[in-house]
Amino acid sequence: MAVISTEKDLEALSLTIVAEFDAAVERVWQIWEDPRQLERWWGPPTWPATFDKHEFREGGSSSYFMTGPDGEKSRGWWKFTAIDSPRRLEFNDGFADESGAPTGEMGETHAVVILEEVEAGRTRMTVASSFESAEQLQQMIEMGMEEGLKEAMGQIDEILAERASV
Repeated sequence: MAVISTEKDLEALSLTIVAEFDAAVERVWQIWEDPRQLERWWGPPTWPATFDKHEFREGGSSSYFMTGPDGEKSRGWWKFTAIDSPRRLEFNDGFADESGAPTGEMGETHAVVILEEVEAGRTRMTVASSFESAEQLQQMIEMGMEEGLKEAMGQIDEILAERASV
């Protein structure tokens, strides 16, 4: 499995997940940049994502939904606040309504993604999510955010291997 560590910090209001992949930084960057690759791993296997919009640029936004095993849809949005290709991206995110507009339900979180080479052809990806309050962090953990992210990141190796063999 790609995930090597997770850390919840209630004082810092953060959840950090670290994963490593047998691929160059530039290749791992593509799984964020390309919406078709992103939707193959964003969301756990039983809740796959579909991106309606993915404006991968600073100031751009994304709109997506995840579909559960019973057909239930959970919608979300991202607003990109910083992009430094291929090493770092930051975005705010939250829940959305049917049109993709933010609902304000459960507030917003802020994610910082850092990609760094740990050895030739190997990349460490750190995803640090910051929360507005301890209550929000606890709610998200109870909803399965930590496990969901770990399961989602567990799907990345297969995507990277497919593209490498093409």
